[in-house]
Amino acid sequence: MSSEEEYERSHPATDVSYEIRIKGHLDARWAAWFDGMDLSREPDGTTVIQGAIADQAALHGVLQKVRDLGLELVSVTRMKPS
Repeated sequence: MSSEEEYERSHPATDVSYEIRIKGHLDARWAAWFDGMDLSREPDGTTVIQGAIADQAALHGVLQKVRDLGLELVSVTRMKPS
């Protein structure tokens, strides 16, 4: 186990930021559907949904919304705290 993993295990994070990338461009009005997370349309034809997510259950809820909208998930990245 790496020292980073040991730290995360001993210091459980709350409101961890995630970057969720989906195929296609979503209009900014969809931010409300994603609990006010930031949406940005990228030049490569993807949309990045980014923001703090309280816990794993909330992350799964956001991913469920992506699925329910029929969007193609490209990636999910946990952002390192700054």
